[in-house]
Amino acid sequence: MHTTRKVRISAFSFIVLAFLIFSPARCKAQGALLMEEPYGFFGSVNPTGHIAIYFQRICAETPVKLRRCQPGESGAVLARYQGMEGYDWIAIPLVPYLYSVENISEVPAHVDRETVKRLRNRYHEAHLLSLGEDLRPGNFLHGGWTELIGASYERRIYAFRFETSEEQDDEFIAQINDSRNRSNFYLLFNNCSDFARLILNEYFPRTFRRSIFPDAGMTTPKQIVYKLERFAHKHPETQLTIYEIPQIPGYRRHSHSNKSIAESLSTSAVWAVPIAIVNPYLVGGLFVDYLVRGRHHLIPPHPELLGPGNMWELTASARTEQNPDSANLQAPSAVAKDFAEAKEGAAANTGLRKVKEAHE
Repeated sequence: MHTTRKVRISAFSFIVLAFLIFSPARCKAQGALLMEEPYGFFGSVNPTGHIAIYFQRICAETPVKLRRCQPGESGAVLARYQGMEGYDWIAIPLVPYLYSVENISEVPAHVDRETVKRLRNRYHEAHLLSLGEDLRPGNFLHGGWTELIGASYERRIYAFRFETSEEQDDEFIAQINDSRNRSNFYLLFNNCSDFARLILNEYFPRTFRRSIFPDAGMTTPKQIVYKLERFAHKHPETQLTIYEIPQIPGYRRHSHSNKSIAESLSTSAVWAVPIAIVNPYLVGGLFVDYLVRGRHHLIPPHPELLGPGNMWELTASARTEQNPDSANLQAPSAVAKDFAEAKEGAAANTGLRKVKEAHE
């Protein structure tokens, strides 16, 4: 009997091991919705901010063509901006998108205007000339290629990580590579948030739609994030996790919180005062709309901070540990030290539980 029991235990252990090895969970990857805060003069006029999407296992073969990532690569960010030589979307590797460098060990802990300009120009000359030599860098009124790299020098970013499957990623790569990548940008009804809405509907069909209230039929970053959180509450397998990617200090003043359309028009002096002069009832209605439908608590009290010292938490698969062979994710000691000091005061992220408490 003792021998039989040992055989059974051994057989059971083998089955468990085989299940862990061949489980479909190992085929999981992830994406992240990047909600970027508004900044500068345009951010005051239009405080809705920007939104982009990061995929862990989708990389940029060129800025306008996608492929599956190779071992050690950290994925790419897809973004829609106006003025990109007629392209509707551009794909940039994650680290350059955030910091304008290819190796995270080169991320400075503090920057000035000249440093940011030098880092951006270096990356542009190495990787973005294929988009056209006349690609505009952007100016006071219009965006340009500078918005595609070094986003963390401009503003704080919140990453809402969700789980995807490799099959979904492969299907998306094939579909977007075959699509016509020509811009039809329209700020009100075909903006960066509409681009994110269309992509997310490929992964979560019929989930993301425009809302009459509180955004007057327009799509905003805050609205997209709110709907992603609602979906994740109903579908725990999404494994939504929220991170904060701090703004690198020195180049700009701190960015400010994202707002919905109703919140922007009723609480921002740039819009509220002129509207109140023309029609005080309208601004009152917008404010009520904001109070009733627009006050979404999207960010938990202490989201986990991500920076050069621990960016692997976003780039590694949700069910795997840090990849020690990923050279471009090894942080420099100086930056890691500064980031560790900033992180000491932040509590660990508890994900949707805290978001739910905030709603309640």
